[in-house]
Amino acid sequence: MTEALIQLVYLAASVLFILALRGLGRPESARRGMHYAMLGMLLAVLATLAHQAIITYDWILIGLIAGAVMGYPMGMWVPMTAMPQRIAFSHAFGALAATLVGVGTYVKAFGAGGTVAVSAGKMAALGFEVLFGALTVTGSLMAFGKLQGLLPGRPITYPYQNTSNLVLFGVVLSGFAYLVWQPEAKVVFWAMLVISLAIGVLMVLPIGGADMPVVIALLNSYAGLAAAATGFALDNNILIIAGALDGASGFILALLMSKAMNRSFANVMFGAFGSGDVAAAAASGAAQGSMSAISTEDAALRLVYAQRVVVVPGYGLAVSQAQHQARE
Repeated sequence: MTEALIQLVYLAASVLFILALRGLGRPESARRGMHYAMLGMLLAVLATLAHQAIITYDWILIGLIAGAVMGYPMGMWVPMTAMPQRIAFSHAFGALAATLVGVGTYVKAFGAGGTVAVSAGKMAALGFEVLFGALTVTGSLMAFGKLQGLLPGRPITYPYQNTSNLVLFGVVLSGFAYLVWQPEAKVVFWAMLVISLAIGVLMVLPIGGADMPVVIALLNSYAGLAAAATGFALDNNILIIAGALDGASGFILALLMSKAMNRSFANVMFGAFGSGDVAAAAASGAAQGSMSAISTEDAALRLVYAQRVVVVPGYGLAVSQAQHQARE
């Protein structure tokens, strides 16, 4: 397949990704949006596999088979109530792929016998790729562990947590800025990778398990940024477009979820989700008034004469898998 045809297929896949996001914005068109996304991803993968730069498909086939064997059970057998932790687990794999691409590109360029020239712009892209990819890997695994019950669901706080996280983040940015100037500094690169992994752990530790969906949305945004940076490093347009869409949509979702939880985005970024102080602050805005209890018979009688009934889906509806019956 020629380069021009590959780019044309990438353009079609990008349009499908945009239509997918539009479809996912409304419940009645969400299924159609997912179909658009699947078709767009299929086109992007097929076009990439047809690229002239691919010499052999041996390792690619191994990866495709391994991914299919792992992905099918995750998609078909994981219950809907466990979907948040499944999404977090998937984010970890996607971010790991972006991180490994960044590490592989750096090693290929500056490792033993490295011959690939890397410009300052691509080195900066590699830095952002490794930073956001690495912290998303460990952050997503932490979110998965808390939701799955493998880690304590309560917020784990420590003194000066926000200050230390900001300092570490600044150190990583400074380190990668130094690498743009001196890309051969291998020790700095590996140190920045380790610190980025640590930031992901330290960022999620102070967050309670009940608020993990907000964190997952934010990590989704970081994974998109890592994918976009990968696209700049590899000169791949579909990665840039898809990563930008993923990063923007994940960030907007995090903002909307924060607003729905009656919290500012600053609290999402720097506050300890699920901590006692936050819970007390939320309770202070609770509805005022007295509660009047009614019997089951009274509730049934009121429902009989009701002209309109609003069903608010909650965790119980998901656990009982009653969404189809409620729709009917």
